Amino acid sequence: MRQVQIIGTGSYVPSKVLTNDDLAARMNTSDAWIFERTGIRTRHIAAPEEATSDLALAASLQALRMAKLEAGELEMVLVATVTPDMQTPACAVHLAHKLGAKKAFAFDIGAACAGSLFAMSVASQYIATGAVKNVLVVGAELLSRITNWEDRGSSILFGDGAGAMVLAPAEEPGRGLLALQLYSDGSAADILCIPGGGSRTPLTPESLAAQHHKVSMRGREVYKFAVTALVHAIERIVREHNLSLSEIQHVIAHQANVRILEAILERIGIPFEKAHINISRYGNTSSASVPLTLDEANRAGKLKREDLILVMAIGAGMSWGAGLIRW
Repeated sequence: MRQVQIIGTGSYVPSKVLTNDDLAARMNTSDAWIFERTGIRTRHIAAPEEATSDLALAASLQALRMAKLEAGELEMVLVATVTPDMQTPACAVHLAHKLGAKKAFAFDIGAACAGSLFAMSVASQYIATGAVKNVLVVGAELLSRITNWEDRGSSILFGDGAGAMVLAPAEEPGRGLLALQLYSDGSAADILCIPGGGSRTPLTPESLAAQHHKVSMRGREVYKFAVTALVHAIERIVREHNLSLSEIQHVIAHQANVRILEAILERIGIPFEKAHINISRYGNTSSASVPLTLDEANRAGKLKREDLILVMAIGAGMSWGAGLIRW
């Protein structure tokens, strides 16, 4: 089995910025209230003419340039998203077409905020077995289109954006993606979901009026579940690969709420300073969060050769996972 590494990263956020003060002008909230509870100051919102594949395209082009790879050389395109351009075909198909990736097969991964980790896992298996030589993995979301702007508890959280990674066989043993462990628990599906629009609750005038096609979240329960699940996942993956938490130089995490990250890192004993944090600028970008954050850290020159990186994410499902990367 071949080792797999990330050879290119990219990211994109729309130009429009929505501040906490903007939200305070339309609902009973304030910049101080939002920041204290979430760590968020601003988030980016897509233009009316932008679709998820457009955001994914911009991030992908950056990643391909870094990887020194032409789109026509791609063999597989994966997009992790809960906000595809349309119900079918997959957002990845639209992205592959816009890129001109005519040799690649393409499909979407639906694991919400953990989607980029799930997509990385799928991509790595294809590369490790020799089925393909490279994979473009993208996390892209237009959460502003599925946000209930009448719900103060959730509407303050979400932003739009995309992050991309090009995966290929590792050139040196011991470097690249060392491990990824994934989990799901459908018994907790109702604490974070979009209840309408599927076969169980099709869209009707009544369901649209009730906002069933928008995100529904029980924040306190999500917080408790996320902290417990991710602490277990991190401790297990480090233990099973004979590593120590003290060896980790960087934490690249899905950023749903900075308070969740603080609680997790405090419990496992990793200094918060090792985490790359951008939630204050982008909010919760779901599947885009991990690759977007990875790209920012990469382009800033913060990731050094041989550094050990912990990645983690949790989202609706509930689905979650943790991984280790030797840069």
